[in-house]
Formats: sequence, C-alpha cells, structure tokens
Amino acid sequence: MRATWRWFGPQDTVPVDWMMQAGVEGVVSALHHVPYGAAWTPDEIAKRQAEIATMRDGGPSGLAWEVVESLPVSEDVKTQTGDWRAHLDAYRSSLEALAAAGIRVVCYNFMPVLDWTRTDLAWRLPHGGTAMRFDAVDFAAFDIHILGRPGAADGLPEDVVEAAGRRHAAMDDPAKERLAANLVMGLPGGQAGLTLDELCDHLATYAAIPEDRLRRHLADFLAEVVPTAERLGLRMCCHPDDPPWPLLGLPRIASTEADYVSLTAAVDSPANGVTLCSGALGPRTDNDLPGMMRRLGRKVHFLHLRNVAREGDAVTGGSFHEADHLAGATDMAALVAAVLAEEDRRNAEGRADAEIPFRPDHGQDLMDDAARGGQPGYPAVGRLKGLAELRGVVAGLRHGAGR
Repeated sequence: MRATWRWFGPQDTVPVDWMMQAGVEGVVSALHHVPYGAAWTPDEIAKRQAEIATMRDGGPSGLAWEVVESLPVSEDVKTQTGDWRAHLDAYRSSLEALAAAGIRVVCYNFMPVLDWTRTDLAWRLPHGGTAMRFDAVDFAAFDIHILGRPGAADGLPEDVVEAAGRRHAAMDDPAKERLAANLVMGLPGGQAGLTLDELCDHLATYAAIPEDRLRRHLADFLAEVVPTAERLGLRMCCHPDDPPWPLLGLPRIASTEADYVSLTAAVDSPANGVTLCSGALGPRTDNDLPGMMRRLGRKVHFLHLRNVAREGDAVTGGSFHEADHLAGATDMAALVAAVLAEEDRRNAEGRADAEIPFRPDHGQDLMDDAARGGQPGYPAVGRLKGLAELRGVVAGLRHGAGR
C-alpha cells in the first residue's frame, strides 16, 4: 500500500514540507482552477508537478504527483447536453497530457450536480474537536422548506418530515443561510459553489434523467474515454456517491457493490476501475467494505480510507459524522487486510500496479487545525493522525503475516 496525501496546490494550508514530514510517498492533486470541460495542458500539468517537487526553501521535496483527483466530468457530459461532445474531446486530450507527464492513476466521479454533501462542516465532538456531519433532519429541512423542491417530502419517514418542520421553524435567517451554504458549496480547491437558483436549474435538467438513463450516460462516457486510457496505460477509477443514496431527487449510480459491478462491466478494460472510498460507502448498512475489496479487488485502483459513525440503523438516508479512522462503521483492519491480500495476488501475477495508492481521507479538525482555515474535511493534524493509525495497521498486518 502506497501512502499518499491530497494537496490542493499552492493555496493549500498544508505546505509541501509538511507532506514530506508526514512520511507520504506520493501526492494526489488536480488542476482545480481549470474550468470543467476544458483540457488540461502540458504546461499547467508541469507547473503543478514542479510545485509538488519543491520545498518552501527551494530544495527538492522528492515527492511526485502520482494520482489525479479529480479530472472532473462536466454536467454537460453527465446530461449529454450542450457542449458535451467537445468536453469529451477535451477529456481525452487531458488524459494524453497526463500520460505524457508520467501520471498513471485518474480518479473521477459521476455524481450529478453536488459532490460530497454535508449539512455541518464543523460539528463539535465530545473531545472538543470538530468533524463534518450529515444530519438527515437538517437536510430534509433544507430540501422541503428552504429550497422548496416539489415532492421533497415524498418517500421520507413521517417522523423525519415532522422533525424537519420543527427544525426549520426554530432556525433564524443566519442558520438557514449557513445550512444552504454548506450544502451547495463548491468542490474542495476550486469551482465556486452554486446559488439556490442555479441549483434549481440543474435539478430541472435532471428531472428528465432517471437512474437508468444516467447509467447509460456513464457507460457512454466510459466507451468514449476508456480506450484512450487503456492505450496510454492509465488506470481510471470512479469515486462513489457521497452519501451513497439519492439526494434532491437526483439519480445516484455509484453507491453499492452492484453499481460498481455494472460500471466495470460496461467497458471491460484494465483501465476501467474504481476508487474504493470506505467513508463514502460506509453510511449504507448494506455496504460490506472488506467484502467489496475482496470481490472487486482486481478493479480497485485507488483507496480512500476513512470512517463514518452512523447515527441510527437505517439502510439509507440516515445521519452520520466523520469518525476516527479506526472507529466507525467500517472494520478498517479487515479492510486493510483485504487490500494486502489483493496486493499479494497482484504481485504473484506480476502486475505493475501491485502497490495500490491510498490516502487518509477527510479527518477531524484537531488541536490547531481550525485556526488554519483549510479545506473542509482536509485538516493537517486530523489527517496526520489518520495516516499514522492506518500505517500502524498496515505494519502490524504485514508483520503478522510475515510480509
């Protein structure tokens, strides 16, 4: 397992030197400033590589950009509207430029409109630190009463609908604005968040795109770009929905093991794989992460290792918050053991990608993390703690198995 760290570029509050001190072996990054649908140029890629390779004092860091997260898929491509064919050309051009630069792993997602979704970005924990949280009642209050989406209450448990009404009635205007801002904020590192009017426009577009049609659009996207990735020796890996169930009436097609089986079967290629994110998949009680790793292992090209604490026993739609990396719903030791077993199989087969890159995903804000004002979910100390715990599990399992 190859330890990596997500870095958002020079504006990141964690400098390159700190990544070195954390003991990571590679860096996960992206060109967040490039508009969705535009091609990544060799010059911009080389600039980011140089930034990663250089310490604050100008000396060499010894680190390299090894994983792209993410090369975004535009809404035009997901909906097959507007300039979607030109965006596909740009995507293939970006893959060509990344391969020429020596980068081999490309993570992306196919979530409509919103990326990971949380109602609270700094929920206070008993120890005084904070964590990101998804509160099902807060989300329902937003959907039903703030956004006012028609049909928002349909299918929700009656007690959640009633609680959402009470919650909304108790909110003052700043609380309503804060909740809305948390839910429509942009992706970490780059694209600006949506206004409520823009969100409604997107929802109107997706009203005509049910789950089966979005799944066909994903298959079409893969058919267009995977042959290029395979020719270039790249490994593409789709990140799961977060949380792994429909939101705002939007379809979700990467939430379960069955979804990933469908995705990888759509274009059968070594270049078409998955990002196994234990934190994104963990809120569903029917997602068995160690089992998914065992069964999907040959297609797992990238790992996000983190944990969530479920606040109830609902299969989907429940509340949860970011837990310690070794606590929460996922048996992290069992998951890491499954990863190491997959690496053993790959080594026996002589696969060049036997070592699977992983990163400590998200993290609680601990100690002086909050004072730095970094990207929500990406604190320095919280992730360092998670990385140390994960490396300890890896070392212990390797030692116990005589690896």
